[in-house]
Amino acid sequence: MATSKINPTIENSWKKALKNEFDATYFLEIKKFLTEKKQYIIYPPGNEIFNAYNLTPLNKVKVVIIGQDPYHGPSQAHGLCFSVRKGTRQPPSLINIFKEQVTDLGINYPTHGDLTPWATQGVLLLNATLTVTQHEANSHQNVGWQKFTDATIRTVSEQCKGVVFLLWGGFAKRKTKLIDTSKQHVLTSGHPSPLSANRGYWFGNKHFSQTNNILQKQDKQPINWQVE
Repeated sequence: MATSKINPTIENSWKKALKNEFDATYFLEIKKFLTEKKQYIIYPPGNEIFNAYNLTPLNKVKVVIIGQDPYHGPSQAHGLCFSVRKGTRQPPSLINIFKEQVTDLGINYPTHGDLTPWATQGVLLLNATLTVTQHEANSHQNVGWQKFTDATIRTVSEQCKGVVFLLWGGFAKRKTKLIDTSKQHVLTSGHPSPLSANRGYWFGNKHFSQTNNILQKQDKQPINWQVE
């Protein structure tokens, strides 16, 4: 992967809001790291690293879902947390997300796992780490990406109002410190992974209906969670 692949080709509102991050030393170190890894397969592809940002401009953010790490298998990651490309087998956590939606909202279980329709409605699907080496989970977690994504969360908190943050699992819950809870809404639960969900920490949280209720009370358009 060439360094140019992660130059900030990113939607303009984010590019402006995060300019100081792109100019920071740590971001140059991220580019250097990825350049030095060019002999490896890295996910997602360079043009999709900022997919969450490009699909959900800053002024359109209604909901934020925080994941930890991109999927590290072939044809999975495409820059949206928990989401996989059409035609790719749905991972266990995503299956549990969909199961909760079916019981919470009474919608149909999706035939694929591409969450792009959520992103285009204002759901920022943000992984804390934006890249990963193939077959090596969490391999880029200490590269510097979390400084960038923490800045993203703070930016949403500072510049937007009435956003619903869905923090699933201990890792995501720790991001609460970045959020101004006096003007934002935070819903927490266990992680949708089988380990957590099967212990009773996920199913029944009704986060999807709760989110829409919060949005409607602000006269905002609710999210159509049905993935067609």
